[in-house]
Amino acid sequence: MLLMPKRDWQWGYNETYGVLSVSLGDDMEFLSPYKLKSLIPDAKEIMEFSVEHAKFYIDLVDRLSKTLALNDALLVQIALNATAAHFLLKPQMPKSWFFNTSNQCVYSEVGKLFQLTTSEHTVLAMVIESGLQASLVMILSAECRLTDSKSLKQFETIKVMHDRLAPLSVKTQQQFRAA
Repeated sequence: MLLMPKRDWQWGYNETYGVLSVSLGDDMEFLSPYKLKSLIPDAKEIMEFSVEHAKFYIDLVDRLSKTLALNDALLVQIALNATAAHFLLKPQMPKSWFFNTSNQCVYSEVGKLFQLTTSEHTVLAMVIESGLQASLVMILSAECRLTDSKSLKQFETIKVMHDRLAPLSVKTQQQFRAA
């Protein structure tokens, strides 16, 4: 069942788990993976899940349901994490050097899926904030190993220059469904 935003939804910081959360009413709470050090100062306080947040969330749910064959729970998880990242994460500087340059020019927009390729593997990523030269993307694959000692987990974000975003291959889509 898809969760649709309601008036009683609100953002908050969950002290027990040390992450940003969304209170969904009726004693339901969604825990994001985003820790205090990556959040804007306002995220430490209880904040309403605004109309702007709801529109962003609904647009993502709609777009993703047309692009990937996902169950409702994963669709909601991706959309809530992307909404949290879009509105409540601190700005980041691009870290494109971890990824290979794409040989195709692409148009970046919020909600669009791409693949990023490191020296070892290719991962699925979704744009959650698009700028003139770089985009903030959320990793949708289970893991993205950047170096021997550094990796990104599913739903973590990284900002990359647009020349690193490659069009989505069928193989990358299939790997995500299998994960």
